[in-house]
Amino acid sequence: MNPQRFLVVSRDSDLTRLVHTVAPLAHIFEATTISEGLSMWSAVSPTLVIADGNPRTLTPLLEYARQATQSTPVLAIGDPHSVADAVEVMRAGAVDYVTKPLRSGDLQTAVARILSHYSPRPSSGSQDSFAAIVSISPQMSLMKQLAREVASTDATVLITGESGTGKELFAQAIHRDSPRAAGPLVALNCAGIPENLLESELFGYESGAFTDAKRAKPGRFQMAEGGTLFLDEIGEMSSTAQAKLLRVLEHHTIDPLGDTRSHTVNIRIIAATNEDLLAQIKAGRFRLDLYYRLDVYQLRIPPLRERLDDIEPILLIFLERLRNERGSRIKTIAPSALAVLRNHDWPGNVRELHNVVEWLTITCKEDTIQPHHLPASVKTPSSLDRQNHNHVPTPSLLTFGLSFQEMEKKMLEEALHKTSGNVSEASRLLKMTRNTLRYRMAKYHIQ
Repeated sequence: MNPQRFLVVSRDSDLTRLVHTVAPLAHIFEATTISEGLSMWSAVSPTLVIADGNPRTLTPLLEYARQATQSTPVLAIGDPHSVADAVEVMRAGAVDYVTKPLRSGDLQTAVARILSHYSPRPSSGSQDSFAAIVSISPQMSLMKQLAREVASTDATVLITGESGTGKELFAQAIHRDSPRAAGPLVALNCAGIPENLLESELFGYESGAFTDAKRAKPGRFQMAEGGTLFLDEIGEMSSTAQAKLLRVLEHHTIDPLGDTRSHTVNIRIIAATNEDLLAQIKAGRFRLDLYYRLDVYQLRIPPLRERLDDIEPILLIFLERLRNERGSRIKTIAPSALAVLRNHDWPGNVRELHNVVEWLTITCKEDTIQPHHLPASVKTPSSLDRQNHNHVPTPSLLTFGLSFQEMEKKMLEEALHKTSGNVSEASRLLKMTRNTLRYRMAKYHIQ
């Protein structure tokens, strides 16, 4: 029988000695900080983690335990005078909580109870609806708290933030944590569907409503009945569809194409955008009345460059998943390499970080990521460094004297020219979907 492997995370040497005393046959691995414990986790594959701290400091370990492919019990050691801390830590995922000062009998009983009742199993993602959102930063802790508060209501939610920050993950978590969790979560990317098809996708149609309508088709509103409809890239919605969406929000009824009757719908709307809707309103591309209907409760998801503390736990989770999928040997990242990642701007946010980790699992053949393993794209100085060391002013696009439409057309033409007319490659250059690119090409009559 293989000996137990305990990972002890504490600055208290007395705790480590006590663990050795109560479990003399176990292999004990020691870490003095949460960051060090996270780095050691995958290499150790512990059967039990014993961690000393409070809810704020223990959160990264508990988040990692929930996300790891093989779930691991965490025994928390904490303050004897704070019942609130004990409750919060247990809710966050600790399987037991023992208070200081520790006695060997108390620790031995707790360890024996956990090992006898806890059988390691693949992680099921935990009861926590927000477990999939890996973070330890105070900014994201606040976002999760605000999202949990609105989840229990039926209010319309508008999630804003840059591309790749995790807006869809928040929408999914809000739905799972809501009274509508038993109902469907139906998602629609408004930018991924051509304008002439968006309305039929949203509202559905009756047989014979138009030439190719051989049979009736329910829209996304009807498919989401009793649940939640998530409208991503809401800023890309056409003015006609905006007007119809406004009516749904006001009257809770829809009018499928070709149907003479209105149908009542019982749904919750969560919308998301990476655009500045107020600027869109000023430009006449988004309805002010619809904005106020959507902006009942707004969550702004901060970009990764504003929450650098989240880089390490997110990277370690991605490594854990990809190691199981691909057999990668990477187990951790060197502090010097992590410093390079923290100095990067991350314009693609978490999605870009995932791509970097995927690239590393292919190219790095060692168990620790070093700076020389990192791709060149993340070794460039951050925007702040460039501002401090490069005093050459950034040229303004306004000096070209072009209108917004003319500038947009020029960008489309340049991207298509650089890719020899390849729409897929051009859409990647422009960071938009192929359908959106085709729509804008048609808008400017670009062949």
